[in-house]
Amino acid sequence: MERFFIGFALFVALLFSASLYRIATGPTVFDRTIGAGLIGTNAVLLLVLIGVLYRRVDMFVDLALTYALLNFIGVVALAKYFERNPEGNR
Repeated sequence: MERFFIGFALFVALLFSASLYRIATGPTVFDRTIGAGLIGTNAVLLLVLIGVLYRRVDMFVDLALTYALLNFIGVVALAKYFERNPEGNR
């Protein structure tokens, strides 16, 4: 079962690279914002997987929830900023 979790963690790491590509080459700011949100979501998933591997799910779930909340607040703040500042959409 541990091999499955390690393989899944490697798959999530590949998703990180796809998100970084979207941030680097996104044609609009909104694509880059979605890429940043996806990186945060992948980080939450990776934290939970690390918790399962180390058999400390309770601690890592708390960290993942905190990180998910910060990620959500950051993405909403970016969306509000770009909603008010349409010149930044280039």
